Amino acid sequence: MGVSYMVRGSTREQCQHALDELCRAVGAVATILPTDRHGAGWIARAVPTPEAPAVGEGLVER
Repeated sequence: MGVSYMVRGSTREQCQHALDELCRAVGAVATILPTDRHGAGWIARAVPTPEAPAVGEGLVER
């Protein structure tokens, strides 16, 4: 596994904003959209664009 980035926020909106800023700043793509399923607060994940999953792999909306 290569580099990945995680952002954490108190609210979904705060987490989404941080994720958007991160992706713009470092050329990353989201692989996990903001979720509160992993404990306190909201988290999201991104990877550098060259390591982004191919179409049909990775992010799955539920």
